[in-house]
Amino acid sequence: MPVQRLNHAVLYVRDVDRSVAFYSDALGFRVVAGMPGRAAFLQAEGSTNDHDLGLFAMGERAGDTQAGRTTVGLYHLAWEVDTLAELRRIAGVLSERGALVGASDHGSTKALYAHDPDGIEFEVSWLVPAALLSPEPTVMTAPLDLEAEISRYGAETRGGIGVSVAAG
Repeated sequence: MPVQRLNHAVLYVRDVDRSVAFYSDALGFRVVAGMPGRAAFLQAEGSTNDHDLGLFAMGERAGDTQAGRTTVGLYHLAWEVDTLAELRRIAGVLSERGALVGASDHGSTKALYAHDPDGIEFEVSWLVPAALLSPEPTVMTAPLDLEAEISRYGAETRGGIGVSVAAG
């Protein structure tokens, strides 16, 4: 049986409470279980997973991740949102927190890139519905003009239909 989807991610962080506050305030995650100061298990809004994100404390003396600079490792996680309106809202939240580090148009996805309090990079993206994709997909990285994409696709168009969300 092939893999169907990513069920959850687990991150090592310096301060669990600080990371819980960030992921809750910025992305709407909620704590479903944990051990105060040591670990937390969070669920994304609307998720049916028992948890989508696990956080484990390493302490303030833990070094920064070197993945992609001097070591191999995970580059980033990508969280998917349903609409461009939600992507715009999250862009504002991440900007207010000084966490937003980039915004890219990849053709089939519209993506924000940000850093959490420990500098761990993550992506928040909206996927163009399959019916609206060009018959000749283009792999690209260009600056994201979110307002132009909203004008093109509509702020409330559900993303990922036929791609990551079943059509129908």
